Amino acid sequence: MNRALHDLAIFSGQPAFKETLHVGRPNIGNRQHFLALINDMLDRKWLSNDGPYVQELEKKIAEYLSVKHCVAMCNGTIALEIAIRALELKGEVIVPSFTFIATAHSLQWQEITPVFCDIDPQTHHLDPPKVEEMITPRTCGILGVHTWGKPCNIAALSDVAEKHNLTLLFDAAHAFGCSYNGRMIGNFGRAEVFSFHATKFFNTFEGGAVVTNDDDLAAKMRLMKNFGFAGYDYVIYIGTNGKMNEAAAAMGLTNLDSLDEFISINRRNYECYNSCLRDIPGIKILQYDDHEKQNYQYIVIEIDEFKTGLSRDELLKVLHAENILARRYFYPGCHRMEPYRSYFPHAHLLLPVTEEVAKRVMVLPTGSSIDPQSINIICRIIRLAMENGKDVRNKLIN
Repeated sequence: MNRALHDLAIFSGQPAFKETLHVGRPNIGNRQHFLALINDMLDRKWLSNDGPYVQELEKKIAEYLSVKHCVAMCNGTIALEIAIRALELKGEVIVPSFTFIATAHSLQWQEITPVFCDIDPQTHHLDPPKVEEMITPRTCGILGVHTWGKPCNIAALSDVAEKHNLTLLFDAAHAFGCSYNGRMIGNFGRAEVFSFHATKFFNTFEGGAVVTNDDDLAAKMRLMKNFGFAGYDYVIYIGTNGKMNEAAAAMGLTNLDSLDEFISINRRNYECYNSCLRDIPGIKILQYDDHEKQNYQYIVIEIDEFKTGLSRDELLKVLHAENILARRYFYPGCHRMEPYRSYFPHAHLLLPVTEEVAKRVMVLPTGSSIDPQSINIICRIIRLAMENGKDVRNKLIN
């Protein structure tokens, strides 16, 4: 374990970890149960096309969220695109820039203009008063993102949407298993979209879903994810291939059984990081509300360079040298990525908070592959670097 400054890997010491620690490694539930499902699937020779595992997964997710409909999809991006298409959004949709690029792409892919709105500096979510300022005659909807699994200000966004007759949709990729005012995420807006990618704490290898309480919308999305087929040789709507396969659904069913265990591990890790980092000047760790259901999926810290003497990116170099693959999430913001950087070259002028947060945020390793001992080592390295910021900076420069 690194105990002195010269022991850090950037000073030619040995890395703290032989194997790289990632922000998130896939959670895998009971392997024997999963393999039994796979063998059953192979025996039945029903691999896709709305098989029994997909149907069971949709039913169990709907029950878990207390929502009427769950429409499973091949991934979260296609799920978001289909939801947008089914809601018949056009023109402009207000969306944060501080989000994964797929949120903006899902709109632009369908020739809908993503209008980037600034965020609240405390929550990293859309700032409702700023949303209202961005509304134009071409605005048809608001696409909120439950960043870090913490719900948006749903009540305020709903008020804005209702006042201006706009469609409200949520990207809930981070928020499976979380609640808002005691009600599970999945029950808000016209629909909410989940990602079940391998990096998410609940995964189906690759997958996603749209959940809604709107019967007509659910029926429409079921048509759209299956080429518009309403029966054998009977197509009644335009569609694409958004179907989840049976192997992915089997993984989902397996991991649903271990959901409480995964969340418990995430919470343990969060509490460990919180205890170890909370008294370091210039480091702010994102807090979760224990009065709501949380998945504790992300360990998010903000670095105040003026207090620490090190920037976020300098600390990243220190950690990466130790084989701790911390990440700067959503940097530099969708508005600074193509094609949006070319379409809206002056967007940054309207996004001062997004610009600042994108420079400060770092996400640390967690999940079932990380234990408290590893977290203690990570935090000691961070503390050591921060306490010797000037020397660390000089070493990185030279």
